[in-house]
Amino acid sequence: MSRRWAVLGVPSSAGAHTPGIERGPAALRESGLVNNLRAGGLDVEDRGDVRGFRWRPDPARSAGQNAATVAAVADDVAGSVAAILADGHVPLVLGGDCSITIGVLAGFDRAAREPALLYMDGGPDLYTPETRPVGNLDAMGLAHLLRLPGHLPEVAAVGEPLTPGRVVSFGDALPADGPDHERTLLEELSIARITAADVHRDARSAAEKALAAAGESFVLHFDVDVLVFNDMPIADVPNSGGDPVGLTLHEAMTCLSVFARSGSRLAALVITEVNPDHAPDRAVLSDFSSAVAAALSA
Repeated sequence: MSRRWAVLGVPSSAGAHTPGIERGPAALRESGLVNNLRAGGLDVEDRGDVRGFRWRPDPARSAGQNAATVAAVADDVAGSVAAILADGHVPLVLGGDCSITIGVLAGFDRAAREPALLYMDGGPDLYTPETRPVGNLDAMGLAHLLRLPGHLPEVAAVGEPLTPGRVVSFGDALPADGPDHERTLLEELSIARITAADVHRDARSAAEKALAAAGESFVLHFDVDVLVFNDMPIADVPNSGGDPVGLTLHEAMTCLSVFARSGSRLAALVITEVNPDHAPDRAVLSDFSSAVAAALSA
């Protein structure tokens, strides 16, 4: 029997540092993502959106801006994801900023399931308010899932703690040399890591290595800032515009197709950080949606 997917939109930029990505779910739908998935033979139900939030400054808490709203959105996501799982569907969650993945994992907690987290992102989001005073919580999502020192309890408490052994960092563009806070944490926590450089060498092999580390069940977090911005300009925060550190769309979709072909091991897909204002025209998002649908349908 084919798998049944359920699309859930999370139109929130609460964890960002400017507005824009709250319009990501609508833009992805308008670009044909759901229709393309169905045309590819997938059984897809659209469950609509949870409540949204447009980013606004939070001067009273500059190091952890909009924390209460980030937690509330994550809690809504958790409830919706738990309901999707109870119905036997696979969640396809459209963001929205990266902090929504906190809610997705919490939904699995509520369903008494413990998947790994395959974190496909330009950076692993291991900052806390103590180490990133700018205060955007979308750079702190994995830190809160792991409950690293300095995390905000009200955000982390949406779900159960995630252990480092359940995390695979994939496609990051962290500097290979010199001091780097997140790279140091990945090493100290012994988190499995496949870098952008690994993907450049052999995308399929890198994806298969990630699958081996992820185990029997995993949630795939796909932040579009993992992509080379000049190749696919849709991320809220572009990576090093055109540097070879980011993944090309072809590389990313090769990896996504490998993950999708793992069958029931892929427990959910979360697409985050799409800012439609950054796309030069409608065709760019249409190309992205077509590529994602093709990779999932392959």
